[in-house]
Amino acid sequence: MASDKELADFLTSVERRAFKQTVYAVRDDDAALDIVQDAMIRLAERYGDRPLAELPLLFQRILQNATHDFFRRQKVRNTWVSLFSSFGSGEDEEFDLLETIEGQEASGGSESSEQTLERHQVLALIDEEIQKLPARQREAFLMRYWEDMDVAETAAAMGCSEGSVKTHCSRATHTLAVALKAKGITL
Repeated sequence: MASDKELADFLTSVERRAFKQTVYAVRDDDAALDIVQDAMIRLAERYGDRPLAELPLLFQRILQNATHDFFRRQKVRNTWVSLFSSFGSGEDEEFDLLETIEGQEASGGSESSEQTLERHQVLALIDEEIQKLPARQREAFLMRYWEDMDVAETAAAMGCSEGSVKTHCSRATHTLAVALKAKGITL
């Protein structure tokens, strides 16, 4: 078993190399730092009691999985951003539906009555479609994308496997995209 000092020394020795490897993969320094830190924490929490010789391979696998999770989250977020991009201002900046809605509500006076009504109607349509989802899909979808919980946290909260969470979210996303497109809310 690795002692606390051996674990700390191991993490110190792989820190820079892991960061560079992750930066090359994700091309974002902040995201890479988060991924490496998460991988280090997972290694320490879950495998800190393993022999020192096993740590390099375990850490590499954890780092790869964390990087793959990052890309999966980006893919889903990009899907939703493109779906809701029609609500944006048309500029080339990154769009976040919730920030836009909050900003519009806070600035009340800059929005016409017609725009306010239209926004409320669209949000009501989105809410209506979310409510139509099967309970488990709705629960997984809301935890993952509105509450920004990761797959493991969602699985623990729902009492199911991580694979089930991914399946529920995928089905919910597809169902919502089809339903919203049918109601005229398109990419």
